[in-house]
Amino acid sequence: MHKLEDLKVWNKAMKVAEEIYVLSSGFPSSEKFGLTSQIRRSAVSIASNIAEGAGRNTKGEFRNFLSIASGSSYELFTQLTLAYKLKLTSQNLVDPILEEVVEIQKMNYSLIKTLV
Repeated sequence: MHKLEDLKVWNKAMKVAEEIYVLSSGFPSSEKFGLTSQIRRSAVSIASNIAEGAGRNTKGEFRNFLSIASGSSYELFTQLTLAYKLKLTSQNLVDPILEEVVEIQKMNYSLIKTLV
């Protein structure tokens, strides 16, 4: 079991989730049940799966949930890229979040390697 608040990757994932909610609030209402919903779920899934894994009893279980969080981070990266390509947001708003998502991916991968 890990103390959640001490996990830097979880803290960064929480920050990104907040940023995604702010960013997606500017999406058109026609996307409410489309990309807005999906991009928010992906962002929340990263932090949530890190949290769930941290609360598990074995390293193997933790690794499994970190792996799921990794998949969600790739989903989020794809959805952010699509939002920009669809002109739902601007590059200057998306690029800093994409950089944070890549950093989360690297941090998550490093954490997984420590649990082998």
